[in-house]
Amino acid sequence: MSNPSIAASEGNLFPPIRKAVFPVAGLGTRFLPATKASPKEMLNVVDKPIIQYAVEEAYAAGIRHMVFVTGRSKRAIEDHFDTSYELESELEAAGKKALLEVVRSVKPDDMLATYVRQPRALGLGHAVLCAAPLVGIEPFAVLLADDLMTGHNGGPNVLAQMVEVYRRTGASVLAVQEVPQEHVSRYGIVAGPQVDERTIKVEQMVEKPQPADAPSRLGVAGRYILSGNIFEEIRKLPKGVGGEIQLTDAIANLARQQDVLAYAYQGRRYDCGSKEGFLEATVEMALKHPQVGSFFREYLQSLDLLK
Repeated sequence: MSNPSIAASEGNLFPPIRKAVFPVAGLGTRFLPATKASPKEMLNVVDKPIIQYAVEEAYAAGIRHMVFVTGRSKRAIEDHFDTSYELESELEAAGKKALLEVVRSVKPDDMLATYVRQPRALGLGHAVLCAAPLVGIEPFAVLLADDLMTGHNGGPNVLAQMVEVYRRTGASVLAVQEVPQEHVSRYGIVAGPQVDERTIKVEQMVEKPQPADAPSRLGVAGRYILSGNIFEEIRKLPKGVGGEIQLTDAIANLARQQDVLAYAYQGRRYDCGSKEGFLEATVEMALKHPQVGSFFREYLQSLDLLK
């Protein structure tokens, strides 16, 4: 097993991260009835669906091939990243160049989007495994769109920070954040020796432990860079309750064979899989929005919110 610090010091070159996998087959039951006929990933935060924020993060991190693991009723995601000839023609004819550029920017010309179906909801591990024929054996990123993540004060986004860790070490990288002790049962929790100020080498990984049993308070957030070997580890896993296959278990097994690092990212995470997190993201992203931010700030200040 290689030592991450040694790999970094030797200046090894590793294959680039060229593909990002987006598991988007979930039903979004926490947002019913809004998600009865629309994918939860297409819920808007201000003026963009949450899946677009994740795709833009991957694109800004240098990734150009986006792989979506979809399911039934997710056609709107494919349509969103497809070319809308009628809309573009109407905007062009009307001379609405700014709006035309907005529409075309959803999928830049150098971005490839491919789609694969997850026939049954059998866990995150199974969703990632569905992407194996499109990813092959190369390292890749996984982004959970429910987690809308931003960089710190305009700095590199979370995935870009992780790509830099991978470039230095060649290891799989998990985004982690310190969570309150009473919340550890909501996360995959990791522990291990410190590599540097923001990075540990994963030696323990436990899915949603009870607070008394948690080896640390470092919870895995919705960003991963994984070795292509993860697919074989997923295939080896026994099925759990309801036939589900957990990605956490496969990563724990991978960490016994090769380096897996946990990186405490710099930035902000909004849990848009919950109503509370979705509302937080909407308010804070609206305040930062270049067009409506000033208006929205004045509006909030005008409200007597405490009465």
